[in-house]
Amino acid sequence: MTEDNGLPADIALLWGLREAPRRGRKPSLTVDEITRAAMEVADAEGLGAVSMARVAKQLGNSTMALYRHVDSKDALLALMAEAALDEPPALPADGDWRTRLTLWAHSVLKTLRKHPWYARIPMAGPPIGPRNLAWFDSALSTLATTPLREDEKVGVVMGLLTLVHGELRLTSDLEQGYLENPDAFGQQYARALRVLVDPRRLPALAKVVSAGVFDRNDLYDERDVEADFAFGLELYLDGVAAYLARKG
Repeated sequence: MTEDNGLPADIALLWGLREAPRRGRKPSLTVDEITRAAMEVADAEGLGAVSMARVAKQLGNSTMALYRHVDSKDALLALMAEAALDEPPALPADGDWRTRLTLWAHSVLKTLRKHPWYARIPMAGPPIGPRNLAWFDSALSTLATTPLREDEKVGVVMGLLTLVHGELRLTSDLEQGYLENPDAFGQQYARALRVLVDPRRLPALAKVVSAGVFDRNDLYDERDVEADFAFGLELYLDGVAAYLARKG
């Protein structure tokens, strides 16, 4: 279904461009109010608790009243994913592409971590909401002075997004696992590996185990999470830098 402006209804909804009903009573709710209520439910109870009925209860309204504004749960999730984003930060005008893109990556990850449920929202398509596109534009702008073609700039940004979203989902899962069973992240893991890892079958992993990499009381530590992401990001950007060097 499309609006009079030619946009698909779900995209028009994200941009606040959906046609208002011309007849009937004045709506008692707004899309922003519905979105905020859904985020409150997700923040307090997790994404699995979000339903049209639960959000209606949060608002003290009927489920049918929500459907006048948001016609499906998928549309509601898209609104939540958009609203969870802050505006992108102002990047230093005098920084090089690597400095600026590093700041961008850390900023988007910090923003998304404010709402752990964000990692559970399915990616239904490319970025299309106003804030998502603002972040996309911000990342692309960091590469403006490089010799990359426009499609290559998009490739670099999409690869970086894969790294960011992978980090977000992995750390979200690990944090939940740690809260449920902290012992699994302690010395019992190292002891189990020493029993199970056969150097003849798993020689590379055996070297890691022998080196004592996992001999720790707490394998999940937020400081390590940040350091691991920073390390992975540096490796990714090293690859981009090598590609730029080859282009001359």
